[in-house]
Amino acid sequence: MGVEIQILDWIQNLHSPVGDLLMSVITSLGNAGAVWILLAIVLLMIPKTRKTGAVMAAALILDVILCNGIIKNAVARMRPYDRNPVVELLIQKPDDYSFPSGHTAASFAAMSALYFGGERYLWKPALVLAVLMAFSRLYLYVHYPTDVLAGAFLGVLCGYLGNRVVQRGWKENKE
Repeated sequence: MGVEIQILDWIQNLHSPVGDLLMSVITSLGNAGAVWILLAIVLLMIPKTRKTGAVMAAALILDVILCNGIIKNAVARMRPYDRNPVVELLIQKPDDYSFPSGHTAASFAAMSALYFGGERYLWKPALVLAVLMAFSRLYLYVHYPTDVLAGAFLGVLCGYLGNRVVQRGWKENKE
């Protein structure tokens, strides 16, 4: 845990007014998975992308169950700002546990759902946003690096599983 706090403290040296605003905005896009849920709804409404939208929705549902419903409560890890109260937060304190990062997990679930769903053009900008969102959680001192890494891993796993579930269901409906 000491190394993780050192990494977070080093990241605090990167703060600037522009960075503070940018990271706060990026992280707010991920609040409750809003940007990803909205994108899934849009994809579900367009016949050509409906299957990918279903993959994304399945991935996000799996993510919220695994990450927020089970793992966060089972691990119950304190947030870094609770261990180092000297740091002044730029956003409202999250009211749940730290491990894994839900913002990161949802972002990587959505991005990998786009990738596994075959969206050649959308998954790359989603990856950029997912990485920025993951970094914003460190910048804002609300997650440890291992929270973010675990969130990314869980997100990709949920994207893969969401794709498998939808592919299986899509085949069965056509038979």
